[in-house]
Amino acid sequence: MRWAPYVPVAKRREKAEKQVKKLAKNGKAITPIEIQGRTIAHTFWGKAWCTHMESFCDHDNRLPRGRTYVRNGSVCHLEINEGEVKAIVSGSYLYNVTIAIKSLTDEKWQAIKKTCTGKISSLLDLLSGKLTTGVMDVVCDKNKGLFPLSNEFNLSCDCPDWATMCKHVAAVLYGIGACLDADPAQLFKLRGVNFEELIDVNQAVLEVTSTG
Repeated sequence: MRWAPYVPVAKRREKAEKQVKKLAKNGKAITPIEIQGRTIAHTFWGKAWCTHMESFCDHDNRLPRGRTYVRNGSVCHLEINEGEVKAIVSGSYLYNVTIAIKSLTDEKWQAIKKTCTGKISSLLDLLSGKLTTGVMDVVCDKNKGLFPLSNEFNLSCDCPDWATMCKHVAAVLYGIGACLDADPAQLFKLRGVNFEELIDVNQAVLEVTSTG
């Protein structure tokens, strides 16, 4: 394997910005990941994603590099779709990362909905992570919750690294956590389920009526 020569971060970023701007001019909607400070995720959903990912990732040497990459702005673009995340990461070159994630099984979703019935009264509470301990335990359960299992990921990067999880993939996985900070509804979109099904509609109507 022939490795690309080392390129300082500043030069990589400058080159990446030019290439990304070119993509934007060609009509591609670019959504970079921008981390302020060292903390990657600040909210309930973002932190929960990163914690879950780290709980099964047996790549201790890759994850720190991924954290460094996402913090220094190397994830130039990240988009979340149902069952798939696509990203562009700046390294010695621009690399394309695709992470395919299986949809949440109906069995798990029905179990989650059963647990949450009557316990989440508003969309705001759900998306802000204001959940009871029992609900949090269920949605964040490593094996039965909303987050994908290790065998439900298909990781792909066009860099020359032989590892399934290269540093570019690791950066994107952390970038997803940052995305969930801004828009936690993206998690439900990624898993192919409708988050509105978790809301206690009757309670929500009562609240709107009482404040109307």
